[in-house]
Amino acid sequence: MEDNSLEKKYNKLIVAVSIIIPVVVAILFGVKLKDFGFNVEPLSFLPPIYATTNGITAVVLVWAVLAIKNGKQKLHERLMTFAIALSVAFLVMYVAYHMTADSTKFGDSNHDGTLDAIESTKVGSLRLVYFVILITHILLSIAIIPLVLITYVRALAQRFDRHRKIAKITFPIWLYVAVTGVVVFLMISPYYAH
Repeated sequence: MEDNSLEKKYNKLIVAVSIIIPVVVAILFGVKLKDFGFNVEPLSFLPPIYATTNGITAVVLVWAVLAIKNGKQKLHERLMTFAIALSVAFLVMYVAYHMTADSTKFGDSNHDGTLDAIESTKVGSLRLVYFVILITHILLSIAIIPLVLITYVRALAQRFDRHRKIAKITFPIWLYVAVTGVVVFLMISPYYAH
């Protein structure tokens, strides 16, 4: 019989973390520090930093897969741990930004909600693309939490057969989330208030 004790030990924690993180982020996303009397300037320098963090995460994920395919297990481990750390850093910056700034609306190029007719048609077409990317990014960023944790724990438990099976699912989803995080930023960045 195989030893699943490490995996079993972490299962409840993985479930808890996979539920708690999205719930806490959703709650904090709606919390504005100014509503609690904190006079803080919007942390408007953060979006390009957390978008870059997503980009670096994508590069690190690809590098980690190449490392393991070339038999460099220690490098793979370090890169995957770094990718997790980058994702946590992204999450902290993302929440901090949204707790200090109002949400930016896609297409609000005049920052007063008005657009000319030509701009409006262009924005309308792009808005659909933006929202499809944004919604899939958000949904998959929630789904990736348990996948990353399960994949990581299976590696810690040295259950590499089971690790490889789930990593084949985890990797493309995580890569998609990281890349679309950059795309979403690039698409919305012209509409940030200056």
